[in-house]
Amino acid sequence: MHPLAPHPDRLFPADPAVRAIARDLYASVKDLPIVSPHGHTDPAWFADDLPFADASALFITPDHYVFRMLYSQGVALEALGIPRRDGGPVETDARKIWRTFAAHFPLFRGTPTRLWLDHAFHEVFGIRERLEPANADAIFDRINEALATPAFRPRALFERFRIEVLATTESPLDQLAQHAKIRASGWNGRVVTAYRPDPVVDPEFEGFRDHVLSFGALTREDTATWRGYLAAHRARRAFFASMGATSTDHGHPTARTADLGPGECQRLLDRALAGHATAEEAESFRAQMLTEMAKMSVDDGLVMQIHPGSFRNHNPSLLASFGRDKGADIPTRTDYVHALKPLLDRVGNERGLTIILFTLDETSYARELAPLAGHYPALRLGPAWWFHDSPEGMLRFREQTTETAGFANTVGFNDDTRAFLSIPARHDVARRIDCRFLATLVAEHRLDIDEARALAPELAYALAKRTYRL
Repeated sequence: MHPLAPHPDRLFPADPAVRAIARDLYASVKDLPIVSPHGHTDPAWFADDLPFADASALFITPDHYVFRMLYSQGVALEALGIPRRDGGPVETDARKIWRTFAAHFPLFRGTPTRLWLDHAFHEVFGIRERLEPANADAIFDRINEALATPAFRPRALFERFRIEVLATTESPLDQLAQHAKIRASGWNGRVVTAYRPDPVVDPEFEGFRDHVLSFGALTREDTATWRGYLAAHRARRAFFASMGATSTDHGHPTARTADLGPGECQRLLDRALAGHATAEEAESFRAQMLTEMAKMSVDDGLVMQIHPGSFRNHNPSLLASFGRDKGADIPTRTDYVHALKPLLDRVGNERGLTIILFTLDETSYARELAPLAGHYPALRLGPAWWFHDSPEGMLRFREQTTETAGFANTVGFNDDTRAFLSIPARHDVARRIDCRFLATLVAEHRLDIDEARALAPELAYALAKRTYRL
């Protein structure tokens, strides 16, 4: 067996002098509460507070970072218990799923997923051996025994992780019953929602017409008319805000925006509802809706997040068999300077508006995103996202944006995860990397140590809380 003992100085610079500065800064922020302003955890976990079923259901089934790697090496998703859309057979023996995972654990060497998993095993479950086939059953049993105790139920872990607030993400069609249940339970953990309207703003989203009709029925608005359609959005945004939402989220293929007249907007809506929208018309409709959502945010104060640039469902066979969010989304090149101009011409100078931009195209950091956020009062830069939510990706983000946007035009860290137990691990990695970056600036005499000590808690905690109005 090989010991599992994450080094206390992991991710800090190799130079001893700089490492000492990073260590000092990290000590000042490592125990700060976690603000998780954007993510995809299941609110039912906290509403029902039921025990997690088993180690496989906790670490493998909900985490596409895990199963996409195994799939890339020929492991069938059925073998990992991932449900098929047609209800076809999949592996249901959690122990067998865990053994498959253990047999392929070396695949994660050098990845951020390995850092998150090791952190959870070591810090949450007290495991002191690296996962491998020989100890797979013993570790599986140890985790399951822990999960059966009250200390490992979702609410207890939420409190143990020092999570101050956690945001989930829901469709406008969601009745938010789980959030209502949390509120009525008397538990003092703060779990809020966020408004993600993709199913009713993307004409290429599966079931778009039915979603829009349901949207109308839910709000008692005629969503076949442009005016009624926008009114339905305003109504649901207000409802989400009443349930604690402080933000919206928009996952579009591009960052394109538009500022069209009402007649053209109605024509595009008609085409989309009839199922006749061309690819260009669908893109124009999405572009217009980003501008409409920004205008609504000026009115209602919801922080707007734009997550563009993912080629969703790149593997059509996988989509047909297993549905969305199964690890088949791929980054694309993304333009921001031209794409955002119609929106920015309308609302970019609004000081009360906050639009957080994310990217999967790292070439845009220094060329487009930092200059945009370093100018427009409405814009902020979201942290390294998804494929770049790694130690190297976080460093590249800081190195390429700070010179133009500074720190104040960024928003701290968000974990953006479906894997609950990775939340403290992800925040720990972000805190270590930011302290590493600050330590380097101090060592190069570009920043005084008192300034670094003031910045460290901003990046770890305060910026996210303030920017997301939490």
